[in-house]
Parts: sequence; C-alpha cells; structure tokens
Amino acid sequence: MGRGMDDVSKRTGMGGGAAAAQARGGPDRADNVPAGIVMMIIATMLFAGASAASKWLVASYPVGEVLFLRSLSSFIAGAAVILPVSGLAVYATRRPRDHLARGLSQSISQLSLLLAFSLMPLAGAVAINFSAPLFAALVSIVWLKERAGLARGAALLIGFVGVLIVTNPGANSLTLGALFALINAVMYGTVTVAVRGMTRTESANTLVIWQLTVLAVCHSLLLCLGWRRPSAIDAALLFGTGFVNAIGQWFWTKALHLAPAPAVTPFYYLMLVWALVVGFVIWGDVPSAGLLIGSAIVVATGLFLFLREARLQQALSAARRGKS
Repeated sequence: MGRGMDDVSKRTGMGGGAAAAQARGGPDRADNVPAGIVMMIIATMLFAGASAASKWLVASYPVGEVLFLRSLSSFIAGAAVILPVSGLAVYATRRPRDHLARGLSQSISQLSLLLAFSLMPLAGAVAINFSAPLFAALVSIVWLKERAGLARGAALLIGFVGVLIVTNPGANSLTLGALFALINAVMYGTVTVAVRGMTRTESANTLVIWQLTVLAVCHSLLLCLGWRRPSAIDAALLFGTGFVNAIGQWFWTKALHLAPAPAVTPFYYLMLVWALVVGFVIWGDVPSAGLLIGSAIVVATGLFLFLREARLQQALSAARRGKS
C-alpha cells in the first residue's frame, strides 16, 4: 500500500506554510487543484490495485516470496530513477541507525499488512490501516508530550471507537487478520513519530533509497519460509505489484506538488472505496454494516485531525512570517 496520512503530514508540514509551498515548487508557483485531485485519485487506484494483487498472490505463494519480489521491484524502480542523478552518494548519511530502524519497522509493518490481506477482506484491512494516524497522534501525546487539547482528544477517542467497530473485538470475534492489521497500523503510526525529525537532516532521495534498500534486504530473509517457482503470468504480477506501487507513489507525490495537501489528501481515502469494489468483484466480499460504519468514523476522524493540524501549522507559519 501507498503512504499513509502521516507521510503526507510529514512531507508537507501538515499542508500549510512554507514547507507546503516548497514541496510544490516555491511560493510563486500557482496551484492546480483539479490536476492534483486527478493525480491523487489515480494514485489511490494504483495502490488499491497493488494491494489486491498482493492479496491474490499470497493465496498461492509464500508471504516471504511475495514481499521480497515486490520490494525488489520497488527498489529497482526507485534506483533506476535516483541513482543516475545522485549516484551512490545518495546513501551518505550520519543517521544510518535511524534509517535501519525505520526500514526494519516498515518491513514488519508490511509483513503484518500482507498477512492481514491473506486472512481477511481487503477493505477491512485497508480500513484498519487508515487508523495509523490515530496511533501516531496518540504516541505523540504520550511519548513526545504534545498537548492533546479537547478537540484532538475527542477525535482520537471517537476514532478508536471506529477501529473497535471495524475489528469487532467481542468474544471469539477479533480475527487473526484484524490483529495483524492492527499491528501494522500501530507500528506504522509509531515509526512515523519516531523518525519525524529525519526529514530535517535527510534529503527525500536519501530517505527513499535507504527505505527501499532495507525493505528489500529484510524481506529477502523471509525467503527461508518457502519459495514456489511462479508461472510467467504470476512472475509478472509478483514484480508488477512493486512497479505499480512505485508508479502510484509518483502520482501521489505529483498530486502534492500540484496542490496544497488539504485539497488533495481527502481523496486519498478513496482507496477504501476501490478496495470495497475490488473485494466484492473478485472475492465476493459483502461489506458488513460494522465495516461501513466503523470505516466512516475512522476516515472522518483522520480527516479532522489532518485538517485541524494543517490549519494550526498554517497559523503558526503565518505568525512566524509576521515576526520576521
């Protein structure tokens, strides 16, 4: 799956101020919101397609094989773009330990998500994955001692109620798939907070190439769990998921270059709609009332937190410019 809401926040400074302007090419560059929205919608389709393909493949091939070949193809795609421009100097960093920790955490996160795909409906796993920003906000309050505030605290509480509705953790009802999806969301949200400061010292290319490299190496270790020689069509799918995800990442990034994050980020949640449609068409998954209601709550609270932080960041940036 593509980047979550916290990656959007981290990359654009919550969508406001100078960071967002710089991400789009400078304060004098005119926004193109319609084009940005189109780019984001295309990205969500590609992300949902890659997730569906991974779910399809893991039913026939070992999880480690699917993850490794997907990570390997993503690394090849990323290296083909980054290395000709930056060379091996792109690996230069004073924070190798942080990069390794980030990559290891994301490796476990992606493994948990793929296991969730194999054990539960696609839309349910995607919906639980969208709760990652809630866990990130919670960790920020507990670990970084950030001020919760009444609105933020209420949104977190309501959001976690939505997660409970989706996972339905009653007697004998919390499935193993939902548990893996929750592990993914918790780890993804936690690692986002832990490495938040990395964007201040590391370039985007360095962050990307280290992430892709560590993911490929870590997932290669999972090949010991089994290997099945794929057919030509399945081999194309196995490699294709990584390339499709990389292309989706390009469209996602392009959307943020063309328009402010608050204008395009709400459309990121369309991935849940595509997951519902694909799940019904391919696997006959009929969404339950709990999934639909819980997903709506998770999406609504996630959007509220994102847009609230964007406004606060924009106001803070305006105040700083006024003082300068």
